[in-house]
Amino acid sequence: MLRELDLVEIGKMKAREIKDLSDQISPKEYPEFISLFSNDERKSVQNICEKLKKKLIRIQAEEERLDLLNYYENQCYENGAVFVAGLDEVGRGPLAGPVVAAVVVLKPDTRIVGINDSKKLTEEKRQALYEIIIKEAVDYGIGMADNYEIDEHNILNATYIAMRRALDQLEVRPDCLLNDAVRIPGVDTPQLPIVKGDAKSISIAAASIVAKVTRDRMMVDYDKVYPGYGFSSNKGYGTNEHYDGLRKFGRTKIHRNSFLKNFEG
Repeated sequence: MLRELDLVEIGKMKAREIKDLSDQISPKEYPEFISLFSNDERKSVQNICEKLKKKLIRIQAEEERLDLLNYYENQCYENGAVFVAGLDEVGRGPLAGPVVAAVVVLKPDTRIVGINDSKKLTEEKRQALYEIIIKEAVDYGIGMADNYEIDEHNILNATYIAMRRALDQLEVRPDCLLNDAVRIPGVDTPQLPIVKGDAKSISIAAASIVAKVTRDRMMVDYDKVYPGYGFSSNKGYGTNEHYDGLRKFGRTKIHRNSFLKNFEG
């Protein structure tokens, strides 16, 4: 688009036309645009150039962040891995509902702008990224352990159960498994636990988003079955609304009794 302009046309362009042009070009064309219009003395045009410069800085920072997010995956590929999976869970702390695990296998050097630890994202952003991840993934699996299994096995062992179930859903066999801080018993795949892995590995970050969105949607559905506890907003965590519901209506079929041993109501 910019290459079609000559210097005479550029000199005749009104500020509004330059603004419209800046809105139409791709980020790859920002440097050329800035070069063409940076000497324009009009303040409005200078402001346009400054905004594009700031956008470029943000884009470059995101590219660098995505490079770092692929570090552990690239290490696995360099060691001969063909499929690298990231695994994470959500829901270890709530008083109600299941613990949900997800595992995601991405293509090498996958770039998903904005992907991060699910806890650092808004609900709207998680929903949007979830759709992208599902579309981009080579394979993914979701597993869960319900409140009865949590009560029977304790939350840590129930989490392992959910993780193994997620792995069982995969159609491809990972050569390397990146986990958020844990090593899963009973899994033959080579594992690399990474502390705060959902902020350091793109595969684990993807898994954290898939698990979070999946569980959140379940709790919204449970809110319709068991109204009065605020499940759609608190997702089963121990908020005032949740405790008020417990006092008023008692425990439901999805409550974790082992988490409510000291609750009187």
